[in-house]
Amino acid sequence: MNALGVGLLGLLLYTYVGYPLVVALWARVAPCRLKPQPDFEPTVSVCISVHNGAAYLREKLQSLQALDYPAHKLEFLLYSDGSTDDTERLAAELVASEPRLRVLRSQARQGKPTGLNRLYAAATGDVLLMTDVRQPLTPHALRALLAPLSDPRVGCVSGTLMLAGGTGAGAYWRYEKFIRVAEGQLGRMVGVSGSLYAIRRADFRELPGDVLLDDMFIPLSAVGERKRVVLAREAEAYDQAYTDDREFGRKVRTLAGNYQLLRKLPWLLVPFRNPVWFELVSHKLLRLVCPFALLALLPLSVSLLLTTELSSFARAFWLLTLVAQLAGYALAAVGARAGKPGTLARTFVVLNAAAVLGLWRFLTKTQSVAW
Repeated sequence: MNALGVGLLGLLLYTYVGYPLVVALWARVAPCRLKPQPDFEPTVSVCISVHNGAAYLREKLQSLQALDYPAHKLEFLLYSDGSTDDTERLAAELVASEPRLRVLRSQARQGKPTGLNRLYAAATGDVLLMTDVRQPLTPHALRALLAPLSDPRVGCVSGTLMLAGGTGAGAYWRYEKFIRVAEGQLGRMVGVSGSLYAIRRADFRELPGDVLLDDMFIPLSAVGERKRVVLAREAEAYDQAYTDDREFGRKVRTLAGNYQLLRKLPWLLVPFRNPVWFELVSHKLLRLVCPFALLALLPLSVSLLLTTELSSFARAFWLLTLVAQLAGYALAAVGARAGKPGTLARTFVVLNAAAVLGLWRFLTKTQSVAW
């Protein structure tokens, strides 16, 4: 039982602390050396799939018009997925002043994968710039994405999502970015930021209509073709960090999507078939196990302390472990009223609870594809 407890604790420490340090050190020692082509200036189709995005559409188009790129090499494609607000009326107005904008419509809400497939079918550019309506882009974003994409070994390039706000989700995203930056330096990312990424139209593969995580399915499909997935840190999109309540729903969808990916792309679990097997397991899959490790560790710590066979050192170790767990859950219960430690503890608990519900929704097939 003592060995089991040590194993569970080791799993948690490796997942949340060990792997980020390992991949950061690896990236420093052996980064991927790209060979960008300075004359790479392809035609680009900017693809936006949106449901009820009228509040963001005008600002988004303005940021796209401000991109530092030849205007005649850009087209803007907007897919309205059963929008019930003013998205389509506003889009029609914007088309009148922006001839590069084309609008596709679906009366019924079908989900983002269907939208991306329709945008791909309508696109004429050599490169697809995938972005969401809510986040404005920096003027240099497109060129920053295209620089690494000019290397033929690169299949997909992620931009960087910059979140403003002091929520726990914002702090978690900064931690997540630390890992993604290191994986990007290695050319071994397992996912991209759905708000901003670029892929050659020739490398895009149509999505199954029920895919929950297009921002993992698409880059991992490129990985399956032995292409690298990298990060362009200078390509930035801006958004506000979610509160824990809203982040919970988003994470449930994401974590249910992780399970779905393994069903749809089973080769991901085969080490010699999947070039990013180590990163996928360490970064994504172990996090699916961690909630259950946490659930088991608390009663196990109590049980070990009740065991008379423990040495004084082991007893002190498990007492400290138990106190740390109880303190963490107490901080999570208090939340923001306990300051930053409470905010971070609450976010940690919320994200792990989302993994449990995500598994349930995957098993019961109740996670909606609509975003």
